[in-house]
Amino acid sequence: MSAVHQPSAFDLQLLADIDIVSRETIDRFGIYVDELFRWQQAKNLVSNSTLMDAWRRHVIDSAQLFSLAPGHRRWLDLGSGGGAPGVMLGILLAEKGGHVHLVEANARKCAFLRHVIRLTGASATIHQRRVEACIAEFAGEVDVVTARALAPLDQLIDWSKDVLRSGAIALFPKGQDVVSELTQASISWTMEHDLIASRTDEAARIVRIRSIREATR
Repeated sequence: MSAVHQPSAFDLQLLADIDIVSRETIDRFGIYVDELFRWQQAKNLVSNSTLMDAWRRHVIDSAQLFSLAPGHRRWLDLGSGGGAPGVMLGILLAEKGGHVHLVEANARKCAFLRHVIRLTGASATIHQRRVEACIAEFAGEVDVVTARALAPLDQLIDWSKDVLRSGAIALFPKGQDVVSELTQASISWTMEHDLIASRTDEAARIVRIRSIREATR
């Protein structure tokens, strides 16, 4: 299937910068973008302000996470919504023999996720449940947990604590308020973490957490 909404030369360069050059992978990303446009009017999957720049704002912004956890094959995406980053991760993992679990409570968004996973061949399983109701079940079962535009950092850590304590790492993309979110999270948690500059937004950072423990009060 040929994608209608093709990436620009700038988009292709950003993909190359994170070592994604396979034509098949880019075509699968294009199928995702086409379906996002097709479903958006009825389902309101993403912010309309981001749709016209979907390759950068959704595809590449998601795909860059994959390069930050090389060798990890078991992923968990919380609040998968319109499929970023979960679907892009699933497309990349399908080529590496890995798998991603997508947790999303909204039935309409789950319908979109099922549809686009089938079309792209993404290696993914959808769990139509609330995050807090099921995340503990993934402790020891995944290597990486992600969440994008879902909740403040302290809430994400609280939800993910059992998964992180079982040895997984976290990759949480954050915007310009990342420092204040880290400050708030440090009230309850001591973290071994680093901040990684986003390749798609100079004001954004990705918080990579390697371990956590409750802060001494």
